[in-house]
Amino acid sequence: MPAFVALYQWLRRGRLLRERYMFAGLAGLAIVVGALATVSSWWFPPSMLVLSVLWGGLVLRVKALSGLLVLVTGILFVDFFSDEGRFGPGVFLTIGLTALLALSLSRTRQTLGVQGLRGEAMLLELSQRLNRQGKIPQLGDGWEAKVELVQAGGSSFGGDFVVSCRHGGPDGTRDLLEVALVDVSGKGIDAGTRALMLSGAFGGLLGSVQPAEFLSACNNYLHRQRWDEGFVTAVHVIVDLETGEYTVESAGHPPAVKFVASSGTWQVGTAKGVVLGVVPDLKCEPETGRLRTGDALMLFTDGLVEAPGRDLDAGIDHLLGEAERLVPQGFRKGAREIVQTMSAAHDDDCAMVLIWRS
Repeated sequence: MPAFVALYQWLRRGRLLRERYMFAGLAGLAIVVGALATVSSWWFPPSMLVLSVLWGGLVLRVKALSGLLVLVTGILFVDFFSDEGRFGPGVFLTIGLTALLALSLSRTRQTLGVQGLRGEAMLLELSQRLNRQGKIPQLGDGWEAKVELVQAGGSSFGGDFVVSCRHGGPDGTRDLLEVALVDVSGKGIDAGTRALMLSGAFGGLLGSVQPAEFLSACNNYLHRQRWDEGFVTAVHVIVDLETGEYTVESAGHPPAVKFVASSGTWQVGTAKGVVLGVVPDLKCEPETGRLRTGDALMLFTDGLVEAPGRDLDAGIDHLLGEAERLVPQGFRKGAREIVQTMSAAHDDDCAMVLIWRS
């Protein structure tokens, strides 16, 4: 009885109350499995101890997990020398390899400061927030937009992201839509962590600074961060939803292209600029124009047009050839198909933004 009282007091002591209960539960599970294995190893094989070990790797810190592994090892030896100990070294090997995996999981999660499945939940929430931030706000009558993102390797995170906002309108000011498509060097999860940080910063700048100063503000932010992990390109478009007038600014990004409904052709834009974070004072050569009924503006990242051994202009020509199919199908339906078709040929992050006037 005093032993149970001491155990109860230990469980209630300190701040790691939940972890202590989890350790006690997993230790109890291991003891029960070990006891049942001495009765019938046919129905309750000692290999069932893998469940306690693997679960411990998810919910326990390294110190508590080490204690659980010592207990499991003791139970294994007791079962091995019991009358029902009819298992070979394969069981020891299996549980030993599982223990190494569990220690690796526990050490990683302890370093991150999360235990259990909370790390995955945090990443899922970040991914959902990034996707919500990339959605184009509701536009007025006569305007539509579409965003398509495909990350390398099927990952939920990648180096391409979109931020957008709509401001002005009813109070007499210009009704503006601002969209920025950003490409962080690298691909997949490697670039995704940097993209997550920048998406929050760039999303906060968009709509908070004057539209003409957005890319300069992003450039200044990267300089303050002393960004030395690759480079960042971006294209920023401002559309007046009342008149259809637009301005495109580029920072080392592939050119925007415009569909002219009156001629049925795609025209490559002329906006130019240096990649973000390279020079203190960003200089851009913007492009201006006007979207009329049936016209469209397409922004895209280099993942759609770049390929080893192929010139960028040839890649853009290929994309525009595929884009010819957008017109009869409709921009909303055809955009996803084109991104999937183009991205299938490259293991890279791909993104496309389409804004059109109907």
